[in-house]
Amino acid sequence: MTTNDTEDTQDSGASPRFAEALRELGLADLLGRIRRFPDATRTAAEAAAAIGCELSEICKSLIFAADGVPVLVLMDGASRVDVERVRQELGAEKVTRAKVDVVRETTGYAIGGVPPFGHRTKTRVLADRSLLDHDVVWAAAGNPHTVFPMEPKELVAHAGATLVDVRERDS
Repeated sequence: MTTNDTEDTQDSGASPRFAEALRELGLADLLGRIRRFPDATRTAAEAAAAIGCELSEICKSLIFAADGVPVLVLMDGASRVDVERVRQELGAEKVTRAKVDVVRETTGYAIGGVPPFGHRTKTRVLADRSLLDHDVVWAAAGNPHTVFPMEPKELVAHAGATLVDVRERDS
């Protein structure tokens, strides 16, 4: 790591907010492992193709509204969130995908670049157990052009997530 934090952030491509979150969590060494792509990787499929990994090795950070309260769900890139299972897990009456402005307001990031932690506000976090099927997963580093690798158990711990089973089951 260089002595200039601004230079580190620019070199890594991470958003300044996310770079600061990494430093606060004692994870500044991850700045050197962030991968930046010239084209946006807004979807899990685009990210997996750019990295050269399996789709399920991508960690999607998805914001839902549970009775109007934002909640973050971390899901492997090959799976879809079962909203009914999230509702049951939270004991909520209604769970819906959060609107674009709610995602930005809650996390401080745009859809396609939401990292699993380092958000503007503290939210409840659920992580699907499917993430633990891998040695390493890749997650957004605060913008649609950057990703970082992390061991799933460590990612879940830093996100303050509760492990749950909320992915859609095959029919």
